[in-house]
Amino acid sequence: MALQKKPAAPAVRKTRIQSGRPYPLGATWDGIGVNFALFSSTATKVELCLFDANGETEIERIELPEYTDEIFHGYLPEARPGTIYGYRVHGPYEPDAGHRFNPNKLLLDPYAKAHVGDLTWDHAIFGYTIGSDDADLSFDDRDSARFVPKARVVDPAFTWGDERRPRIPWESTIFYETHVKGFTQQHPSVNDHDRGTFAGLMNADVIRYIRSLGVTSVELLPIHAFLDDSYLVDKGLHNYWGYNTLGFFAPAPRYLTSPFVNEFKEFVSAYHHAGLEVILDVVYNHTAEGNELGPTISFKGIDNSTYYRLMPDQARYYINDTGTGNTVNTSHPRVMQMVMDSLRYWAGEMRVDGFRFDLATILAREPTGFSEESSFLHACQQDPLLSQVKLIAEPWDCGPGGYQVGRFPPGWAEWNDGYRDTVRGYWRGDEGMVPKIANKISASADIFDHRGRKPWASVNFITAHDGFTLHDLVCYNDKHNEANGEDNRDGHSHNLSYNYGVEGPTEDPDINTLRFRQLRNLFATLLFSRGTPMILAGDEFARTQGGNNNAYAQDNEIGWIDWDVTDEGRDLAKFVQKLIRLRQALPMLRRGRFLHGDYDEELGVKDVAWITPAGSEFEEGNWIDESARCFGVLLDGRAQSEGVRRAGTDATMLIILNAHDDVVNFKLPEAPLGVCWRAVIDTNQPDMDDLPSFDFGAEYMVTGRSFLVFLLEPEEGGENTRDAERSFTYVSEAFLRAAEERVRFAMAERR
Repeated sequence: MALQKKPAAPAVRKTRIQSGRPYPLGATWDGIGVNFALFSSTATKVELCLFDANGETEIERIELPEYTDEIFHGYLPEARPGTIYGYRVHGPYEPDAGHRFNPNKLLLDPYAKAHVGDLTWDHAIFGYTIGSDDADLSFDDRDSARFVPKARVVDPAFTWGDERRPRIPWESTIFYETHVKGFTQQHPSVNDHDRGTFAGLMNADVIRYIRSLGVTSVELLPIHAFLDDSYLVDKGLHNYWGYNTLGFFAPAPRYLTSPFVNEFKEFVSAYHHAGLEVILDVVYNHTAEGNELGPTISFKGIDNSTYYRLMPDQARYYINDTGTGNTVNTSHPRVMQMVMDSLRYWAGEMRVDGFRFDLATILAREPTGFSEESSFLHACQQDPLLSQVKLIAEPWDCGPGGYQVGRFPPGWAEWNDGYRDTVRGYWRGDEGMVPKIANKISASADIFDHRGRKPWASVNFITAHDGFTLHDLVCYNDKHNEANGEDNRDGHSHNLSYNYGVEGPTEDPDINTLRFRQLRNLFATLLFSRGTPMILAGDEFARTQGGNNNAYAQDNEIGWIDWDVTDEGRDLAKFVQKLIRLRQALPMLRRGRFLHGDYDEELGVKDVAWITPAGSEFEEGNWIDESARCFGVLLDGRAQSEGVRRAGTDATMLIILNAHDDVVNFKLPEAPLGVCWRAVIDTNQPDMDDLPSFDFGAEYMVTGRSFLVFLLEPEEGGENTRDAERSFTYVSEAFLRAAEERVRFAMAERR
């Protein structure tokens, strides 16, 4: 171990430091002064460093006078909101024992509500001397303060007025995943000053556009303060997506137009007033400090052996279940407290409506592996605030036994990657996909139908930020990630995509017609499946990334949304809007019951019947026919709709999916208590503006690669059909309204 050198102390002013309290953790303004509290189980001393208004010059260094229950604390009556500060933490520098204290390194408060300044990748930010023998076992005595972000004390006061949470029911939820900067950077209604920020998202035209689509919940890629990785900076790139968190309580300064974090509250308030929920993608599984060769910026220098999972017999090294260098140790109660305090802060103080947890399996991983009974899952389940917001898991990680789709407990929803892959494979024309897609459009009952979980637990998606956009899924056979500077080695190669004859853009009208029909097929499948749909922003008007399926480093036109939308893109957006309106008008699609195809003898009805092109129900041979690519789904409105055993009264519908590349003559089956079938959706005729009728037994020419929806027109005047009549009328009116409405691109309108 290298000899520690005491850092040079600046001139110190006399300050009326008081003992303060060990709670709450962080820097807390009480209207008179500021209480500072920092947890460390093994530090020997903590110094609070105060900086000038620019955060450039250290003007005072004060030892926190009290240590209570492993928390260093002190109170400064002269301190005010806006005070810029950091910590220097003393203790043993013994990497082999898991300790990496180095008071020469200025450290960010893990509970900081606001960050000031950017990180400069200078050698001084590392706790060891780069280039020395045994690297991280050495000790570096350079002062890092000039090169690291600092914390700012905030005033939490904010007037919410008559703001109310939308509290969208799960069964009505439609997620819209987007990026703060990417969504607004090129939007023509957003001024230059506000582009790429929360203020840009508050633009009236931006909100009107999102509302006009009909989605309910905007899911933002990470907005917690994060860093640009050094290897990206060296290549002139940035960590665009933000999965490199440095502070779990502070919004990323790059998304603010001013130093005041209340801009985020204003954004949330604006979206709530518009009836839209705000969901945050959060990354509690790792931090930006990396492994033993990473920088010392916060957690590593405060209590490395507590905050991170270290190798049991070699504490110098980090467990890397995340693939990013380190793993946050949520098995420790203080680390768990930090995660829970962060979640409560965002759900309570900031009033967000839910969280999508990146690599959520890690958070539920105990030393023995993933556990449905983990302390983290228990903590969320019993918390009076967090148990009432939306909790969504990305149910996998890179560690052993990391894939846990369907294993999260009641109250949680989960990203269903099996849905994504099945729908992609089916519409690409892969063999043997009919039984698989039948399962997925029924909300994957084999995975989620247990412990009283509901269909909404399956978050269905075809595209997300990671991977091809929907447009690129039907335009490229292969990834094209050359702009990432990794010789196209990064990103997934198994995309289940198809270019239909030409790689990338083409002037061939037949190929383009087919591609856009496939886009409509994919959207229709997503929005007419049971479960919770998630749409990637821009997919609704065929946004492209030029074949890049890993745009994590592309803070440029590749990653940003281009609002110069083509006429074909506008038509697609109008079609998606219609699908969303119909989904919200059809209770059958949003029922809280899984589909099993069982016959209910008491009601005399099946909840779902699978129909062959000949109009008959599936038999065992149909399910094992590898060449089958066309089938129907008959959803009977009389099926039990809730726990009470009674017949349902919703409109009955027939859905037809044809992944063949040629026409299939489909015989429309007879349905009880109905007069005829009315066509609502045909992806080969996206501009259908009426409801043409078809008799039972009629053969409908289903175009190759197309998706259709028919509604049963009920008999008139029958006592058992009155509610169905009202449902049918309501859906018909919704269909016509959707056909007449226009997606509000506002100032982005083509002239």
